[in-house]
Amino acid sequence: MQRIVICDPNDISREHMRALLLGIDFAFLDAECKRYDAFVDIIADNPPDLAIVHLDADKAKAAALLSQVSQYFPQVPLLVVSSNHAAILEALQSGAKQFLTEPVSLEDLLRVIRKSLAEGGSAASSSGAGPLPRAGGQSYVYAVLGARGGIGSTTCAVNLAAALAADPENQVALVDLDLALGDAGVHLSVSPNYTLADLAANIDKLDLNFLKRSMVKHEETGLSFLDRPTQVSDIDVIEGAHVDRVLSLLKLSYSHLVIDISKRFTAVDAAALAVADQILLVTQLELSSVLNATRILAALAALDEAGDRVKIILNKAGAEADEDERHRISPKKAEDIIGKPFYWSIPYEPKPLGIARNEGVPLIKSAPKCRANQAFVALAAALTNKQVAATPQQQQGGLFRGLFKK
Repeated sequence: MQRIVICDPNDISREHMRALLLGIDFAFLDAECKRYDAFVDIIADNPPDLAIVHLDADKAKAAALLSQVSQYFPQVPLLVVSSNHAAILEALQSGAKQFLTEPVSLEDLLRVIRKSLAEGGSAASSSGAGPLPRAGGQSYVYAVLGARGGIGSTTCAVNLAAALAADPENQVALVDLDLALGDAGVHLSVSPNYTLADLAANIDKLDLNFLKRSMVKHEETGLSFLDRPTQVSDIDVIEGAHVDRVLSLLKLSYSHLVIDISKRFTAVDAAALAVADQILLVTQLELSSVLNATRILAALAALDEAGDRVKIILNKAGAEADEDERHRISPKKAEDIIGKPFYWSIPYEPKPLGIARNEGVPLIKSAPKCRANQAFVALAAALTNKQVAATPQQQQGGLFRGLFKK
């Protein structure tokens, strides 16, 4: 645990900072001070891992304090908070390492605290404290959206998340946002104690500790899971603002988020789509799916720069071979109708996929050698700019040459 001390003569802003620090699970508030001239003594008694100083009560006294701390305790990182940009600039010149402007959010505070502690020179480096959870790198959000029901978008979301989680460098969370009929939990064979509805009902109390306790760990893959409401009647308590808050906190704790979106384009869906780095639109080679894909692309075009974030995933590639030749749609024809090329293809393998779904075990554990799983692993690698070795079947090309299409 990292020790933090704060100095702020203002009761309101000090209490706000105290409340924010309670939401950080790797740090604790060791001491707080109302007087600038007494803060040096607190640091001298037991140098903390981070000192937070609010400047606005008396800028001159705050500046003098910063100079003293910088001179006598250079190992203690200083984080300053102010609504005055000129005061912040002077504080940085006086030895402060990081700053925050008012109003301070939990997300901004956590980001800056992690950066301050990770830069070294803190008391933590000599106290034997353990490493910080997730060093604050960028988090990537993938929203998975089906062109229609039954197209396999949940299968894609679950197996993509499992493939991402197979990389030990990744911390992966899967969120089921199909609030009415989502079944991602069935694919994982888990029954969480808490759901998104519980978080929404306690949104004012929601912090990182609460959120982490609400996630269920899928032991076989290592990914974490947040389920949709257990009761349909609980759907109404969930708003877009709730989802935005939950996803913001998840991004602080996990390097990769995979979100299984519903097909209703609600405010909840819109909140997730707005923060997604990539929107994976799942379709297949049949007319209704292809036509719906064009409609969804048009709807997403209303979102700022959504077109650049949308990638078309062809699921069940090869299933069209069972169709009457007169009713088949070729990949080229589908791309022409959609107006966008397929980014990736997932082979049609009903047997291993059916077994994986019915047993609640993702392909990477139940059938790691099947072509569908290899496609998900390769997709995860492509999305994270990593390389995977091609199998002999993939090297031969043929029907599944689209698996490695970028």
